[in-house]
Order: sequence, then C-alpha cells, then structure tokens
Amino acid sequence: MMMSGLFRIGVWQNFFRAWKNGYSGNLEGEGFTLGGVYVIGAGRQGVLLEHREKEFGDKVSLPSVLEAAEKIKPQAS
Repeated sequence: MMMSGLFRIGVWQNFFRAWKNGYSGNLEGEGFTLGGVYVIGAGRQGVLLEHREKEFGDKVSLPSVLEAAEKIKPQAS
C-alpha cells in the first residue's frame, strides 16, 4: 500500500476507531505490511478461513474465525 494507504478514507476511519478504543500501538517496525488471519484444519482439511487485510486496520470477523475453528476435525492417529 505504501503512501497510497495514507490517502484512503477507510484507513483513517480504522485509525480513529482504534484510537477511540484506547489502542495506542507503537511506531516501531515495518509499518507498511498488511496482516491477515488464516484458520488451517488438520491433515488434508486445508485452509478453512483466509482473511487478508485490504487496507490498514481491516479486521477479521470474530464469529467467522470461531465458525471456521469449530470446523477443524481432529486428525486420527
């Protein structure tokens, strides 16, 4: 995203939401790397949930993570 990320309205909305809720973070590290969440099942189940940030502060839905985690089947020995 580099500098274009600073000009996106969604990025600023996410920043103010986090700031309003008390998250301060730090200014150390890369800073331009977008994150993501993966839920991966056992054995051959593969990826059950994939969420890649499209802009800074893009959050994954907690219910979708829990739903995907409940689908994980224990691997037989």
